Amino acid sequence: MADEAELREQFTEAFEGADYPISSPMDLVPALPNGPGTKFESGDFSMTAMELNTKLSGGEFPYESVDAFVDDVVDELKDQGHI
Repeated sequence: MADEAELREQFTEAFEGADYPISSPMDLVPALPNGPGTKFESGDFSMTAMELNTKLSGGEFPYESVDAFVDDVVDELKDQGHI
């Protein structure tokens, strides 16, 4: 089982360097340490940023802060049963 707090921390670290507000997922790519191949892992959860983007419904862009974006990512992953 994935640890929500651990994933939230990984997402925040990976996405906090983006230039907020962000208006699309592409605005996040320059901030990612390994680009779209940046991997997020916890327990049995393992997904790259690119895979993560395909799982999300698109969010409610624009996002004004990393916390608002990460909250939506975590909520959607929980709704889909990934965490």
